Amino acid sequence: MQLRPLQDRVVVQRLDEETKTAGGIIIPDSHTEKPAQGKIVAVGSGYRNTDGTIRNLDVKVGDTVIFGKYSGTPVKVEGKEVLVMKEDEILGILQ
Repeated sequence: MQLRPLQDRVVVQRLDEETKTAGGIIIPDSHTEKPAQGKIVAVGSGYRNTDGTIRNLDVKVGDTVIFGKYSGTPVKVEGKEVLVMKEDEILGILQ
């Protein structure tokens, strides 16, 4: 089953959080935060302007993005948890 977002929504898969600090200390799972970085796995068709034209999204499949801590709606697709969010919830694209 594939998930195709509508309009200006994107599907983001969170990147794995580091479990070891720079000094070599291992962080237990109970103390790690959910990462605020992810990879775009699907994008919608675009934002509909008031005059009816469609504006393409600034992000594309494969981009690594940063988003807010509580952004998006978690959804399970094929056993994997992904986030569905609007493009305006994305803070930036990592290059």
